[in-house]
Amino acid sequence: MLAKNADTFMHLYDPDVRVFDTWGVWSYEGAAAWRVAVEGWFSSLGAESVRVTFDDVKIIAEPGIAAMSAVVTYAGFSAQGQEVRALQNRISWVLKARGHVLRVVHEHTSAPVGFEDEKAILKRNARP
Repeated sequence: MLAKNADTFMHLYDPDVRVFDTWGVWSYEGAAAWRVAVEGWFSSLGAESVRVTFDDVKIIAEPGIAAMSAVVTYAGFSAQGQEVRALQNRISWVLKARGHVLRVVHEHTSAPVGFEDEKAILKRNARP
């Protein structure tokens, strides 16, 4: 993520991946569609970089298939190294072996929505 290299990032994903993203689009079908979104995100960052961290990770794995859920934090940093923003999402991955490599075949990100204001809650433990 720090390098904003779409080629490297896309190695995580199976060609037939389905992504349910939190932002803007209901779903992305296939790696080519997801790559367009990733490239758009990376190019929108300009000189900023993003540090991604995972907390509360839970993994279930069997030969050839695995699932992961976590809380992911995306922190944006200025070219000078100052954190300028951060948000959190819930993330789930289903990974399947293709050859000897596990790749994401399904990704689902989400954020809870406040009952009163119907706004996404983008910080864990934040109250609307």
